[in-house]
Amino acid sequence: MYRKILVAYNGTPESRGALQECIRLEPGPATEIHLLAVVTPMPIVIAAEFAAAVPTIEEEEAEQRTMKQVLESGRLMLADAGLKVIPHLEVGEPANIIAGMVQKLGIELVIVGHSRHKSFAMRWWRGAMDAVLVEKVHCAVMVAA
Repeated sequence: MYRKILVAYNGTPESRGALQECIRLEPGPATEIHLLAVVTPMPIVIAAEFAAAVPTIEEEEAEQRTMKQVLESGRLMLADAGLKVIPHLEVGEPANIIAGMVQKLGIELVIVGHSRHKSFAMRWWRGAMDAVLVEKVHCAVMVAA
């Protein structure tokens, strides 16, 4: 059985599926469940020589507060199932953050949700986060559909 599991959670129904898959695995009491929420930095839009849309500090702080609440709701769901949960709130690009945590914490299994809402063409051209993630991590990856 896995001793260290990382579950990526952002509050979407797909990521809620990742939480449910973690619960379904019935990890033992010695298993560390690392629950991760990632705040993706807002992009800065540049038009010509001017920054047209620069996120404000208030917008970034609001996003962090929202994700902190999302993280807590996920933690409660896993804790209610009797799992020992270690929450993490990080800022950055999700696949890079997950890969860094896998290496730093010695994670053996990553569980992520998968959205089928993107058109096939968009998934083909841009790739899917779970496809990128598989290339970046050196452990098992479970994709909850």
